[in-house]
Amino acid sequence: MMFNKNLKNIFLVVFTTLILSACSTAKKSGNIDGDVYTGKETVKFLASGVPDRIFFATNKSSLTTASRETLRKQATYLRKNKSLNVTIEGHADERGTREYNLALGERRANAAKDYLMTYGISGKRISVISYGKEKPVNPASTPLAWSQNRRSVTVKVN
Repeated sequence: MMFNKNLKNIFLVVFTTLILSACSTAKKSGNIDGDVYTGKETVKFLASGVPDRIFFATNKSSLTTASRETLRKQATYLRKNKSLNVTIEGHADERGTREYNLALGERRANAAKDYLMTYGISGKRISVISYGKEKPVNPASTPLAWSQNRRSVTVKVN
């Protein structure tokens, strides 16, 4: 009986370690307008220290604290670069119908646009498009992949 309990505790520690390592964030390498390889995907930056993407909970388009912080950095960058226009792409994971995910992606992109506008960025400089589940960053059918695919991405237009 004691052996099973110890084995169970060891399994729990190993499982928790794996989960936490999957949730860790990558450190930026200092590339401007460059890529950073995180081990699972390449993360793009609008500029040094300005991530281009935010993430959402399942079936949600509300902004998280981390999303708002990223969007504040984007707004600061856009205020300094007044001639720059962007497109915000809304994405969803593979679950749900095509129509549902297109609508969800649009709500996500619009949530990001609306937040940027509250920081003084003109709506004329921001277009939105939804790709729904059509352009996954991670094509696997796993909870990790789904969390990476529930996103909006801000892309430079000019």
